[in-house]
Amino acid sequence: MHKPLHKMDLNLLVILQILLQERSVTLTAKWLSISPSAVSKALAKLRAWFDDPLFLRSPQGLIPTPLTLSIEGSLSDFINISHHITGKSNIDIPHGVRFHLVMESPLHQVMLPQFPQQILSYYPESTLQIRNWEYNSLAGIIDGDVDIGLVGREYYPRSKELLDLLPDVIDYEVLFSDTPLVYVHKNHPLLKGTWDLDTFLRYPHVSTEYDKRSHWALDDVLSEHGRLRNIVVTYTSFEQSLFMVAQSGHSLITCAPGYCLHYVRKVLPDLITLPIPLPTAISKQLDLPFIQLWHKRHSHNAKILWLRETIKNSVNKIVKQSD
Repeated sequence: MHKPLHKMDLNLLVILQILLQERSVTLTAKWLSISPSAVSKALAKLRAWFDDPLFLRSPQGLIPTPLTLSIEGSLSDFINISHHITGKSNIDIPHGVRFHLVMESPLHQVMLPQFPQQILSYYPESTLQIRNWEYNSLAGIIDGDVDIGLVGREYYPRSKELLDLLPDVIDYEVLFSDTPLVYVHKNHPLLKGTWDLDTFLRYPHVSTEYDKRSHWALDDVLSEHGRLRNIVVTYTSFEQSLFMVAQSGHSLITCAPGYCLHYVRKVLPDLITLPIPLPTAISKQLDLPFIQLWHKRHSHNAKILWLRETIKNSVNKIVKQSD
């Protein structure tokens, strides 16, 4: 016999959906900002309503029963429709929202110059923390401590930073693809000779560390051909590396994403760029996809949806201006 829907607390279905996503009472509680005890009590009510255990415990987390799996699709549709309906109502934008973002620098300065003002304007009395992307930033997104990230990855097939190697719990969107460049001082001695791979490797390099690694796809490609860069200085941000190379009286060079050219033109006018001197078929492997990424638990979160759309629109605007 069908049970009347009005007798059910529909908030329980939201908890059920998150349990399906997270397969963990603890992670569901963290996502919903409630206690694990509250989630356990909700699960007990759901089990009584459906007359089914719904989830079985295992070392890998909660395993959905056949009944739970059979309603997963319908449940997702129901939640989406609910979001759509409530989004049509005249509800004020929430006040006092907290934002925690991690973004590659100077990517967010170049691509999102008005981003903080947009957030603070749209979400009154909100607080915003933007931190540079670091080796543990991905873990912060997975743990729920970070709302959204903005960073470059790699297309190189043997890279450890391939898009396909992102954890399954992470969703992402490619915002644009970038071709890295060589940055040198306008009076650098290499500019007097032929620009080729031998010249590129003859001079000492400044490298930028990524996830505690000073090497990237370029070094892997060079290694395949028995060549390597002479890295003598390593920094943790592109700004530091570019600032170092922009000083006069040295023979250092550095590689950085092409988008840094916007930053250089405004801040470090003594720098010029050169292409990485490799055949096109090889150099294309060095192109970088820049992505925004978030946890799948936030797929229908109104705040994250707004952030994603705002970031995408802002980046598209800058990219179109550069074309």
